[in-house]
Amino acid sequence: MHPRETVDRALRLSALGYNDRQVAAFCGVSLGAVQKWRTGARRAKEDEDRRRHSSCPHCHGRELDPGPYSYLLGLYLGDGHIVLCRKGVYQLSIFCGDMWPGLIDAAAHALASVMPASKVSRRQHTGCTEVKSYSLHWACLFPQHGPGRKHERTIVLADWQEKIVSEHPGLFARGLIHSDGYRGTNRVRRPVGGEDKWYEYPRYLFKNESGDILRLCGETLDRLGVAWRYNKRNEISVARRDAVARLDEFVGPKY
Repeated sequence: MHPRETVDRALRLSALGYNDRQVAAFCGVSLGAVQKWRTGARRAKEDEDRRRHSSCPHCHGRELDPGPYSYLLGLYLGDGHIVLCRKGVYQLSIFCGDMWPGLIDAAAHALASVMPASKVSRRQHTGCTEVKSYSLHWACLFPQHGPGRKHERTIVLADWQEKIVSEHPGLFARGLIHSDGYRGTNRVRRPVGGEDKWYEYPRYLFKNESGDILRLCGETLDRLGVAWRYNKRNEISVARRDAVARLDEFVGPKY
């Protein structure tokens, strides 16, 4: 990559009427470089390279949008996956069920908001859509990335992540439940006066094999003032009427 001063000098010489070969000789660069600068192709590539190498909030000091990040963190801990590809580029994928197109759009929007210099794409699988983005810096933003499955390793938030989650707990809970949870109707049969009667009520469930991720979910619900309990070893339930109503303010059904 040539210095910006060289590019600007070449463009000034071209504007003065010198031909590409003369400009190349004056600037000490190749003829092809001058042609690409003059037509805009090289400058567009250099601008893109510059954006790619100034895109990380931790490595380059770019401001991180905390709301979308809190939501994306919840999605990642549930149904997210990071892999290292060629040339040190990381791929972050969020897998979303096809029956919830709104969730697919929300995941794509979160990826684009957190890493705006990286393109977001979608890949169709059987019954689900993989929403993914490539960046050199996804592992910087998700230090929980590591070898093996999430429930087989320790999951602890970094201090800066904890600060974001504490300031945006509703969006974090929304990401967790949109990934590994749901809001549905529970039906219970109880004997009343010698007869069986059925009762229905809404509830939230969040299921995950990682005890650490379940703990993070419970701590976030506590921050929101939402009563919860362990329904099973690997499942959290929110079933009290006031608790469901409170969580509806932040999550609601998948769509």
